[in-house]
Amino acid sequence: MKKTKNNNPSRREFIKNAAIASSIFIVPRHVLGGVGFTAPSDQLNLAAIGAGGKGSSDIMNASVKGRERVIALCDVDFSGSAKTSVGNFPKAKLYADYREMLDKEKDIDAVTISTPDHVHGPAAAMAMQKGIHVYVQKPLTHNIQEARILTEMARKQKVVTQMGNQGGSNEYLNLVQKWVDSGKLGKISKVQVWTNRPVWPQGFAFPQPEPSKKPNDLNWNLWLGPAPEIPYTPNLHPFNWRGWWDYGTGALGDVGCHLIDIPFRTLGLHYPKSAECSVGTVFTRMWTPDYHPEGCPASSFITLHFDATDKSKSPIEMTWSDGGIRPSHPDIIPADHDIGGRDSANGVLIIGEKGIISTNINDSSPLMPKLYLNDGTTEFGPETEENIEPEYGHQRKWVDACKAGFGSAEHKALTSSFDYAGPMTETVLMGNLAIRSYMLRRENSKGQMEFYGRKKLLWDGENMLITNLEEANQFVGREHREGFGM
Repeated sequence: MKKTKNNNPSRREFIKNAAIASSIFIVPRHVLGGVGFTAPSDQLNLAAIGAGGKGSSDIMNASVKGRERVIALCDVDFSGSAKTSVGNFPKAKLYADYREMLDKEKDIDAVTISTPDHVHGPAAAMAMQKGIHVYVQKPLTHNIQEARILTEMARKQKVVTQMGNQGGSNEYLNLVQKWVDSGKLGKISKVQVWTNRPVWPQGFAFPQPEPSKKPNDLNWNLWLGPAPEIPYTPNLHPFNWRGWWDYGTGALGDVGCHLIDIPFRTLGLHYPKSAECSVGTVFTRMWTPDYHPEGCPASSFITLHFDATDKSKSPIEMTWSDGGIRPSHPDIIPADHDIGGRDSANGVLIIGEKGIISTNINDSSPLMPKLYLNDGTTEFGPETEENIEPEYGHQRKWVDACKAGFGSAEHKALTSSFDYAGPMTETVLMGNLAIRSYMLRRENSKGQMEFYGRKKLLWDGENMLITNLEEANQFVGREHREGFGM
């Protein structure tokens, strides 16, 4: 691969080989610099795209309490929560446009990307094309096609990657994995996943633009990024964008990569072979359901089917429900026990012929793993967790892998490098493809609106293709506004 002029191969190679090089020092470095000292030549040069909100903790955790050097911060509005990052890294250069930052800052080694979902793909692609390691918040991308592009690009560019589903680094997942691998559940045929999301406004008509209300410090054009150009619209930035398809990915995008990660990982799942859904209907007029295909529904129910795996021994049916709708309480679990997490608000049930595993949302919440067997045997993980480092060291492990290099043991040990996170994200986003297809309609010969996408969609995962409804394939990817492509 030809190196671009924005790369600094000699410096990066030096960082990779720091451990070898350090062995020739006559006086140990910790004696010269004090305990915990990291020589400037051994520090990664980090940058953040999206420095506020979740981005502030992502870049802070990636800096490992100042062990690494943060040289640049990018945000479309430094008047909001991004001020925290500016205060934490006062020497960092500030940018509004990630494209300008990636072009001008020649020495960036690795970047965290914590923007709204619609910017993840284009920003990560530009960084990787320059040989920069990337940490991208969940969901990895806005749509399936972008996830596939980033997965393949990471291998081609030989960069170290990690998606921000930090619960993947929770050591208590090993307990769930042990229960699955032990065969205690017998054949596993069903998984139920649910969430109380959305917890933001969702399910109604898109808000009206009001350009006069645009905050002075917000660069609206850059916030839109690859999305279609529209006048400033209130109540999107900084958080409520999640419920609109041009920017967000709804409840699935918010927590699907935490919840679905658990069965996807422990059961060794791959692409689903089909998807179907139903959504909650809202009536503000008699006999006329509200119709807002530009946004995510207030609630949905998704069913995905997977082929058998070495761990499941049989085909898997996975159901997802959001909007606070949860599965029935299994008889095997005592009625006064929560299912999933606290108050049964979010959770996963892995159901086998001999018992059930119940776990909580897989983010920074207590995982609360519990095993219930039909013979009355139970085994519970802890109700609380003592975290030695923030977010289970998810960002720090990525930084260490960046230093060790592509293909290193540290890289292979990452729990959400794009080789894993890409297919998992595609699976999560299949639910959104089903939801959007469910809303497809056209006028029939009788002048009535006909919803023609309300069927079981057959999915060719390798080729990213719905094989029995061509119109559904428009939701596999999207068009990018000029200047923000991949």
